[in-house]
Amino acid sequence: MNHYFTDNRHLAQNRKEITFRFSCFTCHFLTDNGVFCKDHVDFGTRTLLDAVHASGLLGEEVLDLGCGYGVIGITLKKQYPDSAFTLAEVNPRALELAQENAARNGAEVTCVCSDVYSGVEGNTFTDIVTNPPIRAGKDVVYRMFDEAYAHLETGGRLWVVIRKQQGAPSAKKRIHETFQNCEILARSKGYYILFAQKLDKLTVD
Repeated sequence: MNHYFTDNRHLAQNRKEITFRFSCFTCHFLTDNGVFCKDHVDFGTRTLLDAVHASGLLGEEVLDLGCGYGVIGITLKKQYPDSAFTLAEVNPRALELAQENAARNGAEVTCVCSDVYSGVEGNTFTDIVTNPPIRAGKDVVYRMFDEAYAHLETGGRLWVVIRKQQGAPSAKKRIHETFQNCEILARSKGYYILFAQKLDKLTVD
């Protein structure tokens, strides 16, 4: 079975354009076979964007981890033009679309091929935002959570959207084990927005 988190460039192309309006911005995204949610922007992504926007907390260096064709990072860049965005994705087809979508929407971002954090080693961020690839399996998803701590600056934030039926309660527990904090920032139609902050070690202790 071909999944959206693998190298599936052998699949026949079937590009299409979808329109996504968020806040006061309208973005146009190219999608294709072999990428997550190719026909529309999924509800979980919108819920995550709503939560980030409502918080007003986004910092200066943002990582969109598992960016797909770029919806989260590009949409947030339009809202936070002074922040630097890195879009990381393991699927080469999705990454190519993210690069094209950034250009077509006038969003100056950096796109990197990355298996979890392999493409951003040595970098730290004020925020990591992710709609993780649940079908990749718990080992991959939990690596995204566990290794986030080392890739955040002190005070940095992890934002995750995950459905309750796909393991939101256990994901919250796992993140709390690493960060010593994790809250449900918002929930809607079974989707949870999990939020954790990298505290100063003296504060945690």
